[in-house]
Amino acid sequence: MSLSVAASTQALSAELVFTMLERVRQKTPRVHAVTNAVAQNFTANVLLALGAIPSMTIAREEVAAFAGGADALLVNLGTLDEERRAAIPLAIEAARKAGRRVCVDPVFVNRSPVRCAFARELLELKPDLVRLNSDELAALLPDRADVDNLIEAGTVFAVTGPEDRIESRGEDFLLRNGDPLMSRVTATGCAGGAVLAAFLSVENDRALAAACGLSVFNIAGEIAAGQSTGPGSLVPELLDALYSLTDRDIETRLKTG
Repeated sequence: MSLSVAASTQALSAELVFTMLERVRQKTPRVHAVTNAVAQNFTANVLLALGAIPSMTIAREEVAAFAGGADALLVNLGTLDEERRAAIPLAIEAARKAGRRVCVDPVFVNRSPVRCAFARELLELKPDLVRLNSDELAALLPDRADVDNLIEAGTVFAVTGPEDRIESRGEDFLLRNGDPLMSRVTATGCAGGAVLAAFLSVENDRALAAACGLSVFNIAGEIAAGQSTGPGSLVPELLDALYSLTDRDIETRLKTG
């Protein structure tokens, strides 16, 4: 299943993407990530390289305080153990009460009916952004009308793949950056969700924030892939590329529209 290409698809300027990146670097938002065990370390390092601040606790006794005090919340379902299952609703409730943005990444809902059912419960809370691939979307919301209803209620969808599509109640974006080597490193997509959360925290237009965040992360991935010799060297190159990304890098590489 893929989202339909709407007539409102917008182009994205390199200047705007870099301006948004600079806003993240200047504001140093804290992103609280309730994420999977495999992704925690890499996600924290990606946020730090980007210019944001990570917090990662999943302890139910303190997760509400961390999520409510953060600038944005990422909920990633890659590890859905008992502790995370208990922590996630508490984190979302606290973030909502504090007026913070919530990004949900329903990893592998297409492989687990239990996980898919839990993710549908989270969608009832109307997250600001749902980041997923087309297989996950088809499992989670097989009826296009359900996608449309959530979009109408204000949720933005970022559907990633060879091309990335952002669909919202306002403008849509079609993005074509990234490199296949990124898929050969575990947790790359999960860390990308945290980047989106960081961008959501500094921009009111959620679709625009998602488009800029994905573009930054995927352009950094292209640069890293060009300088690495394989998956093992991609990780440090990606962190360095995020840290040093310039307006010129974005201007010469951005593929959108």
